[in-house]
Amino acid sequence: MAELSPQKQLDGFIDKFTPAVAKQTRAALKHMRARFSGATQLVYDNYNALAIGFGPSETTSAAVFSIAVYPKWVSLFFLDGAKLKDPKKRLKGAGNVVRHIVLTDIALLDDPDVVALMDQALKRAGATLKAPPKGKLVIKSISAKQRPRRP
Repeated sequence: MAELSPQKQLDGFIDKFTPAVAKQTRAALKHMRARFSGATQLVYDNYNALAIGFGPSETTSAAVFSIAVYPKWVSLFFLDGAKLKDPKKRLKGAGNVVRHIVLTDIALLDDPDVVALMDQALKRAGATLKAPPKGKLVIKSISAKQRPRRP
């Protein structure tokens, strides 16, 4: 039996979610891939969520952003978000490192405040995530045990 390509595997992970969440996830990924065409995408099908990180390499700690998919919503995570200047208070979370924005609408990815946060995160990380080279998709882990993907 032929091994599935990383994209086919990711499609299968996304298909576990409701059609609405799956559609939103695909729209968010399409947007992020267009904006960060040189990013390496790191996929983690974890216990609590499906996460797709965007960074300059296959090194997990180098990721700048991630799209995290939960049974009822999709979020954009800023993996060093606690250090970002956020005068409009768009970022949520109280941890020491990560912040996120729930993507209630994919149009948030084009919101000037969110774009400014993304630009700031890239500058802090010293990354551009633009092509060339063309980014690649890497399945980093698949948890054997997972919470249900549908509410």
